[in-house]
Amino acid sequence: MDEYEQIHNRKELKQFRKDLRNNGTPAEATLWKYLQRKQLEGRKFRRQHSIGNYILDFYCPSEKLCVELDGSQHYEEERLKYDEERTAYLNSLDTKVIRFENEMVFEDLEGVLESIKNEFQPPLAPSFERRGT
Repeated sequence: MDEYEQIHNRKELKQFRKDLRNNGTPAEATLWKYLQRKQLEGRKFRRQHSIGNYILDFYCPSEKLCVELDGSQHYEEERLKYDEERTAYLNSLDTKVIRFENEMVFEDLEGVLESIKNEFQPPLAPSFERRGT
């Protein structure tokens, strides 16, 4: 079993991930409409993907990018500490975390999508081989 399989989508979290997908927030459902099926710059996103013991709202494997939508409970002291620890863990695995308040999805969806796109790495320029004549 490789390292990816050991920390990504661990079997013991499968039911929990499924429950979260089936009971997502309205903001998650709205944003998912724009992230699914490689609609955003051709990047594949996964919904309720787990890394370690943490379940991410959205994850783009090619960019190692986690997108989190936060409700008001994320601004309570205990939750802020949990989110800090979670972000530090994900960052230690070279996974970048960006967060948006749920309301932003409804008030400025274009801005949210633009912010996500701004986190994408620029595509590599194609390399051309010189062939002998």
